[in-house]
Amino acid sequence: MSVQVVSAAAAAKVPEVELKDLSPSEAEPQLGLSTATVGAMSPPAGGGDPEAPAPAAERPPAPGPGSGPAAALSPAAGKVPQASAMKRSDPHHQHQRHRDGGEALVSPDGTVTEAPRTVKKQIQFADQKQEFNKRPTKIGRRSLSRSISQSSTDSYSSAASYTDSSDDETSPRDKQQKNSKGSSDFCVKNIKQAEFGRREIEIAEQEMPALMALRKRAQGEKPLAGAKIVGCTHITAQTAVLMETLGALGAQCRWAACNIYSTLNEVAAALAESGFPVFAWKGESEDDFWWCIDRCVNVEGWQPNMILDDGGDLTHWIYKKYPNMFKKIKGIVEESVTGVHRLYQLSKAGKLCVPAMNVNDSVTKQKFDNLYCCRESILDGLKRTTDMMFGGKQVVVCGYGEVGKGCCAALKAMGSIVYVTEIDPICALQACMDGFRLVKLNEVIRQVDIVITCTGNKNVVTREHLDRMKNSCIVCNMGHSNTEIDVASLRTPELTWERVRSQVDHVIWPDGKRIVLLAEGRLLNLSCSTVPTFVLSITATTQALALIELYNAPEGRYKQDVYLLPKKMDEYVASLHLPTFDAHLTELTDEQAKYLGLNKNGPFKPNYYRY
Repeated sequence: MSVQVVSAAAAAKVPEVELKDLSPSEAEPQLGLSTATVGAMSPPAGGGDPEAPAPAAERPPAPGPGSGPAAALSPAAGKVPQASAMKRSDPHHQHQRHRDGGEALVSPDGTVTEAPRTVKKQIQFADQKQEFNKRPTKIGRRSLSRSISQSSTDSYSSAASYTDSSDDETSPRDKQQKNSKGSSDFCVKNIKQAEFGRREIEIAEQEMPALMALRKRAQGEKPLAGAKIVGCTHITAQTAVLMETLGALGAQCRWAACNIYSTLNEVAAALAESGFPVFAWKGESEDDFWWCIDRCVNVEGWQPNMILDDGGDLTHWIYKKYPNMFKKIKGIVEESVTGVHRLYQLSKAGKLCVPAMNVNDSVTKQKFDNLYCCRESILDGLKRTTDMMFGGKQVVVCGYGEVGKGCCAALKAMGSIVYVTEIDPICALQACMDGFRLVKLNEVIRQVDIVITCTGNKNVVTREHLDRMKNSCIVCNMGHSNTEIDVASLRTPELTWERVRSQVDHVIWPDGKRIVLLAEGRLLNLSCSTVPTFVLSITATTQALALIELYNAPEGRYKQDVYLLPKKMDEYVASLHLPTFDAHLTELTDEQAKYLGLNKNGPFKPNYYRY
């Protein structure tokens, strides 16, 4: 809508204010502004932003009592005054009011001219409460286990996804898709997005120098020739670079996603177009998740001999459903705390019949993927989902391992007041020495603005904690497992779920209190934002080297147990990334090496050394 404001001298020539009609979709903008703000701005009525977020029927209801990030995400209810007409004074004219209430302009010669009339309309707000369970339920396996508000049609988050929110709601499992080569051995959201995904992969390659160097050095030797790798990780552009590197080194790969929200649909499409059997899309249901894993594993004439896992779900599925297949596996590479814990449990029970490599506890993975990566991505995830300011906010971080250390350091640097909970006295002492107050969660749960879990455990935040939280408290998880927050306890009839934006839910109590739940308790940084590519280059290179080591190891080198990545490989991964910084290592002299009892080329530290 445009409004022409003219001087009084030109008023006689202008019969009325020009109002341009809007299209039906723009006629009723829904603005998340308070009544006072709207009145102060006094925009001409009837117009709107062509990029208004949603029509009236799809906006979430007004927030409950209290303020904070949650309140800022909902439109305010209330009666809105009509927009006032815009007037400009002129020293040569006087304003008079007609008997009918309109404005008149009086010129010096006494001529009375009717002032331009401004059409007045009332800005419409969605003030009716939308119940989450009124949304038409999807049929069959697409139905999720929770009910959601009418406003919860996912517009994809800013996590670099080209997926159009206008995509049809047909499950990828019900679609018949083929790539340009005629293959249909994949299941992705939309194969037509492959071109966008290829661009993402090419960008990621620029920030993954070590993996590209490994691909260049080893592709002639094909150290993974004959390897049939089944993988279950986050499917992102960085994972695609890893998969294509494994393919260049001679491996055959089949892949599923370890997280139902972290898949980039366009990247999955690009991999499928390149000939990789990929079974993943953003927003899978639980049933879809296990179906995708089974499609990777249960293939006629294809027996996997290597597993690359993130969280242990793939390993668990093969172990339980296909025990004979599991016995023929040559090696497992696991990169998460949760998955490693599961492997140690199998080993302790004597049920682990294949060697496994724990890359999660390699130094490069621990320091870079867990510490330095989370130090950056925690802020990114919270900003994208809540638009909040961190200064002065009270935050409790559950767990002070490498992930917790990264989160605490970032939030403290932004001016937040940070509390830490811990079970390990050594980590607890580190938290105290780093300037954080060590507390029990019950002691601060009523006062904190943000709760972040990063323990890898279960039921760290229970329903009792959730009931006691303040209004608009933000709850999220930075650990791998989605069991840290007891989300299942929130799916009860007395609580209302509102989808505010992609990966952001308001859970509302009967008294009007609400909490802001991010990614339904799943991994925040990969569900709601992105992770620095350079960090993932370190992790992916570690995984590739572990696969090469296990696949080519002579019989007897590795028994049916869980092993750490050899120190020499850890150092090699680090050395591949140093040229990016134009860094120059100092070399030991023969005399110095002899004095320390070391090889000049490493390893330089014993396995028990703590970096």
